[in-house]
Amino acid sequence: MNTHGIWAIYRFEMARALRTLWQSLVTPVLTTSLYFIVFGGAIGSRMQEVGGVGYGSFIVPGLIMLSLLTQSISNASIGIYFPKFTGTIYELLSAPISAMEMVIGYVGAATTKSVILGLIILATAAFFVPLRIEHPFAMVAFLILTSVAFSLFGFIIGVWAQGFEQLNFVPALLITPLTFLGGAFYSIDMLPQPWRTVSLFNPVVYLISGFRWSFFGVGDVAVGISLAVTAAFLAACLVVIAVIFRTGWRMKS
Repeated sequence: MNTHGIWAIYRFEMARALRTLWQSLVTPVLTTSLYFIVFGGAIGSRMQEVGGVGYGSFIVPGLIMLSLLTQSISNASIGIYFPKFTGTIYELLSAPISAMEMVIGYVGAATTKSVILGLIILATAAFFVPLRIEHPFAMVAFLILTSVAFSLFGFIIGVWAQGFEQLNFVPALLITPLTFLGGAFYSIDMLPQPWRTVSLFNPVVYLISGFRWSFFGVGDVAVGISLAVTAAFLAACLVVIAVIFRTGWRMKS
């Protein structure tokens, strides 16, 4: 295991985050605070509780997950896309570092930044609404597992993208809408049929439900199913990345 190579990539990516601290950290926190003010104030005054949980507290896991998914994808995709854009990817591919070690470096840095951001948003939320975490170990597990899975997904997007438009296409036009429709601000039990059944085909529902369960002990689907869906998505991303490095697809051409 080339720990020096992994550490070099990890340290470079973390240093890049510090250089863009406003974009990487401050902007998502300010955006989340606005969500609390708008949704918590406007909707919360009319909807006191959802599933026995105050509405302001109820949306906290959804808001964290919204930032977690978008930032994990963004951090990892930009990390691998810039070496392709500048042409330094060939130096990286010729360096004495394996594909697995390269992925660990980029995905590890993206995961670290996303987890830190999630914890900061959680601390910010405590200033607006009362919070309780009934299953703290499960909360940390979902936080890390989701960050790793979507950082891997972001790595795939960074390899696939051939321009900045494609780089932003999936987070803006796919992940964000799926998160809004995945129960971030409501319970899918509130939906009439057949829309509730249709929502179960949205994979983000399982991520938000499992994460919300770790806070309040309630979720739209069983926590075991949420964990299984997250693990399956992570495994699928690993398979795709293995194929990318085996074939050199959009890495060497």
